[in-house]
Amino acid sequence: MAADGVAQLTDSLAKTGVVEVELSYKGQGRKLDDAQSVADMVKEIEEFEDLQALRLEGNTVGVEAAKAIAKALETKSMFKRCYWSDMFTGRLRSEIPAALNSLGDAVMLAGARLTVLDLSDNAFGPDGVKGIEKLLKSTACYTLQELRLNNCGMGIGGGKILAASLIQCHKKSSAEGAPLGLKVFVAGRNRLENDAATALAQAFQLMGSLEEVHMPQNGINHPGVTALAKAMQHNSALRILNLNDNTFTEKGAIAMAQALKHLRNIQVINFGDCLVRPAGAVAIAEAVSEGLPILRELNLSFGEITEDAALAVARAVRGREKLEKLDLNGNSLGEDGCQTLKDAMEAMKIGQLLGSLSDDEGVPEDDEDDDDVNDEDDEDEDEDVDEEEMEEEEEEEEEEEEESSDVYSFLSFPSPDKLLKLGAKRAMLIDSAEIWLKKYGTSVLAAKVYTLEASFLQINEGMVVLIGLMCSWNPRVF
Repeated sequence: MAADGVAQLTDSLAKTGVVEVELSYKGQGRKLDDAQSVADMVKEIEEFEDLQALRLEGNTVGVEAAKAIAKALETKSMFKRCYWSDMFTGRLRSEIPAALNSLGDAVMLAGARLTVLDLSDNAFGPDGVKGIEKLLKSTACYTLQELRLNNCGMGIGGGKILAASLIQCHKKSSAEGAPLGLKVFVAGRNRLENDAATALAQAFQLMGSLEEVHMPQNGINHPGVTALAKAMQHNSALRILNLNDNTFTEKGAIAMAQALKHLRNIQVINFGDCLVRPAGAVAIAEAVSEGLPILRELNLSFGEITEDAALAVARAVRGREKLEKLDLNGNSLGEDGCQTLKDAMEAMKIGQLLGSLSDDEGVPEDDEDDDDVNDEDDEDEDEDVDEEEMEEEEEEEEEEEEESSDVYSFLSFPSPDKLLKLGAKRAMLIDSAEIWLKKYGTSVLAAKVYTLEASFLQINEGMVVLIGLMCSWNPRVF
C-alpha cells in the first residue's frame, strides 16, 4: 500500500509539472583539482535530463575540474541558473579566469539561456571579470535576470569591464528584439569607487529594468552617487536600493532624493552610514512626503543627521501604511534630541516604527564662532610658513600615503611575500587589526577564519595569528 501511495504521488507531481530541475553540491567542502575528482559529479550532470540549475557553492574548483564539469554542461540546453558563489577558495587568482572561461564556453555551446548568474564571494578581481566577459556579451545572457557579484574584489577596472559587457549585451539583445532586462544587481564590497560606479550607472540607465540594486561598501563618493541617482530615475520598477556605507555627503544625498521622486515602487531604502547630513536628510524627507506610497524600510543611520532633520524625516513617514521600520540610529541628535524624536513619533502614533537610538553620537560641537575668530590668525601663520617646511610636509604625507597603500594592498589580498616586503611597516597591521576589532568585534572576525597555508608558517608565530585575523576580515571572503 505504501509503495502504491508513493507511485500515485509521483504520478500526481509529474502531471502538475512539479519536476526536480536542480543538481546541488552546495556546502560539501570538496577539493576538486582534476577530472578524476569530479568523475561522479560529471556522471550525474550528464545523466540529469533537462538540468536547469547547478549549485557548486562551498567547494573549491580547479582549472582541470572546471573543464570536466564544463564538458558535461555542453549538452544542457535547458540550463538557466548558475549558483557558483564561493567556489574558488584557496585557488590562485590566475586559475580562476581559466576555470570561468571553460564553464562559460560550455553554457554558450549548449545554447542555454541564463536567468541567474551568482559568482559572489569569489576573490577573482578584475581578471575574474575578464573570465566572464565573453559569457556576459553572449546570447546566453540575453535573458539574464539576476547578476550577483558580491565581494569579488572587482575594483575599478573590473567594474568598468562589467559595465561595458552589460551595455554590449543590451545592444545586441535589443537588435534581436528582446533587450536585456536585468532585475537584480548585487555588487557590494568590490571597491568600485566613482569611476566604476559611473560606468555601471550608464548600463543601468540603458536597461531601465532593475528592481533591486545592492552596492554597499564600495568607496563611492558624491560624483558616483550622483551618476547612480540619475540612472535610478530610469528604473521605475525599482523596489530595493541598498547603497549602505558609501559617502553621499549633501550633494549625493540631494541628487538621490531627486531620483526617489521618480520611484513610486520603492519599498526598501538603505542609505545607512552614507553621511547624508542634515540637508541631505531633509531632501530625502521631502521626496518621501511627496510619494513612495509602499515604502517599508528607511535606513538613514550614521549620517550626521541633527535633531531638526530627523524630525523632518519622522514627519515625512507619517501616514505610510506599509512602513515597518525607520532607522535613525547613530546620528547627532543628543540625549534631548533622541527623546524629542521619540515623543514626536509617539504623538503621531508611529513610535513603534523607530529603531534603536542607542548609538547616537550626541549633538555636534558648534565650531563656527571659533573658526571666525581664528581666520585672521590662520592667514598670518600661513604667510610665515616657508617653502622648505611645506616641501618637508609634502614629503612626509607622500611617505605616509605610500605606507598606507602598501598595508591596504596586503589587507586586500594577503600573502607571505607581501607581508615580508612590508618590513617595519608591519606595525601598521597591528593598528589596523585593533581598529577592526573595535569596530566589528571579535565574533565578526572569527566568523570565517581561514586555514593558513603552509607558506604562512615561514613567518613568526605572532604574525601568523595576525594573518589569520586579516584573512577572516578580508572583504574577498567575508
